[in-house]
Amino acid sequence: MVRILLVDDEPSILSVLSSLLKKQGFDTQPALGAEKALACLRDESFDLMITDIRMQPINGLELLKKSKAMHPSMAVIMITAYGSVESAVEAMKVGAFDYVTKPFKVDELMITVQRALEYRRALSENQELKAQLQARYGFENVVAESPAMRKICNMIERVAPTDQTVLIGGESGVGKEVIAKAIHAHSARTQKNFVPINCAALPEPLLESELFGHVKGSFTGASSDKEGLFETAAGGTIFLDEIGSMSLNLQGKLLRVLQEKEIRRVGGTKQISVDARVLAASNENLEEMMVAGTFREDLYYRLSVIPLVIPPLRERPEDILPLVFHFIRLVSGNRAVMPEIAAEAQMALESYRWPGNVRELENAVRHACTFADDGKIQLDDLPARMLTNVDVKPATSERSPSGDLIGNHQGQSLKGFLREMEKSFITHSILQHGGDKEAAAKSLKVSLATLYRKLPDPEL
Repeated sequence: MVRILLVDDEPSILSVLSSLLKKQGFDTQPALGAEKALACLRDESFDLMITDIRMQPINGLELLKKSKAMHPSMAVIMITAYGSVESAVEAMKVGAFDYVTKPFKVDELMITVQRALEYRRALSENQELKAQLQARYGFENVVAESPAMRKICNMIERVAPTDQTVLIGGESGVGKEVIAKAIHAHSARTQKNFVPINCAALPEPLLESELFGHVKGSFTGASSDKEGLFETAAGGTIFLDEIGSMSLNLQGKLLRVLQEKEIRRVGGTKQISVDARVLAASNENLEEMMVAGTFREDLYYRLSVIPLVIPPLRERPEDILPLVFHFIRLVSGNRAVMPEIAAEAQMALESYRWPGNVRELENAVRHACTFADDGKIQLDDLPARMLTNVDVKPATSERSPSGDLIGNHQGQSLKGFLREMEKSFITHSILQHGGDKEAAAKSLKVSLATLYRKLPDPEL
């Protein structure tokens, strides 16, 4: 149902507007004054806001500016006295859809409301289509709407045609193998094998055998000669994932392969020439491991000829919705109609921190598509951990960022609790940085646009 926020400092006007719109089947939320309207906008989303211009202490124009910062896609209609049309025109320059003058005619108001809602619907569909197109026509499977990922794509385009070794860094789940596959796909080796191996998944003896192969009788169970993955990747690419888990002994052998372009099978004496491009990845800090003596310095510099670091998903919120549509399309397969996403579900997807990064997002989309009814993903279709993943302990000594005892929030909805904690934490960060919102956004690891959208008070 369409939700409309009504704002005026005269109760009688609110009553009339609410009654008229409810008769037309709209869900209305009256707010007596701009301050109450802002409180509603911080906790809820609306399709349309109808507000008077002349209000105190915050007028309609100021409310419009603040509401647009919080909900850019919400349509806004201004109500003004006949003599204040100039103010209404100014409001349209700021972002209002249209205005009606007092005393307004019911038919005129309803036509304006319908036009505003149609505009908002078209805008929303256009944004979703744009996100889908960005996902579809991005750098193959690398969805890159954020500046950080666009930079990664530019680097892939420059690095892929070369035979340089690339070291890909980033947290678990950011998509390091996807980047490696993109490099291989855009290289001259694309017609040959792409051979991935997780170095953390195998014990040292087995990993050595997998990488370099073995000869018959070299160990118990070696009943025949076996080709290693470096040989399998001849002319193509070998991807060494979780390279930091490799033992120092095996690191030395890998270094020799990189230097000499030759391998020797386990138990063998013959040197075998190999031509495989090496891409490596790690979610550990290899420089710190070098200092600790658990990773060879000479190997590190051999691997990191071209370093690529993939930022976590929480630092690139612009990629979230394009990734969501990308995964919905993968899940939907050849179905002509893909599920839509309700506004509340979109907000939840964009505001969640994604500790598991892109891998967690893909699993969340698969979960949501499984439980979605009537071709639309609702908030309740998302994994429960997204809505309940907050550490609330009953101990009376533990305090929230605002200083209030957690126990004082008993009986409050989870959504309200999370919003209150978020507001308090953002305010605290901004004050800590002397009002510098850019510095606060950097410390919170969100974009400046995200910070403004979540501000408890845009004037802070």
